[in-house]
Amino acid sequence: MKPPAPTPAKSRSAALRGVNQLRIIGGQWRGRKLGFPDVEGLRPTGDRIRETLFNWLAPEIRGARCLDLFAGSGALGLEALSRGAGASLLVERDAQASAQLRANLALLQAEQGSLLNADALTLLRQGNSAAPFNVVFVDPPFQLNLWQAVVDALEVGGWLADESSIYIESGRESVYQVPSNWSLHRDKQAGQVNYRLFYRFQPA
Repeated sequence: MKPPAPTPAKSRSAALRGVNQLRIIGGQWRGRKLGFPDVEGLRPTGDRIRETLFNWLAPEIRGARCLDLFAGSGALGLEALSRGAGASLLVERDAQASAQLRANLALLQAEQGSLLNADALTLLRQGNSAAPFNVVFVDPPFQLNLWQAVVDALEVGGWLADESSIYIESGRESVYQVPSNWSLHRDKQAGQVNYRLFYRFQPA
């Protein structure tokens, strides 16, 4: 098999230019460090939570179409690609964070990853005319309190496959309701963070 072409030094430096760094913790890019900028509300999912989450998702992640809303550092969408997801769409509103994500995708030569510089909730409310997603990550800035609006828009907008997994990360005091065809699969807390995995089934 032909070895991958070396990553240009310019791409490497761009991907590491961020003030902060995250580490991919599993899969083909395990141990790779990537930069991300200081942006208000950008709070990457911690290593321990990510490890737990992707253990939960292990039966579903390989080959899955993933949607990483509020992508920020890309910790979830990139981790999914590293672990064998078939595709991962990263949605990020902030221009600086989006530029860093684009550089990180180039560094990793992540051909199955794509980036959309857009407001996640506005996008969801427009509806989805493409193939639905098998796995969706919902981890908005906590101070915006967007969970209910995002859940509602996901369900009615054609974004979710008939049988799909939805991960929601929120503050411990956050309150939202999910549709009756979503079933809580796992639920844990870490400090002031709640993280939950729901399974969605086709409505009766």
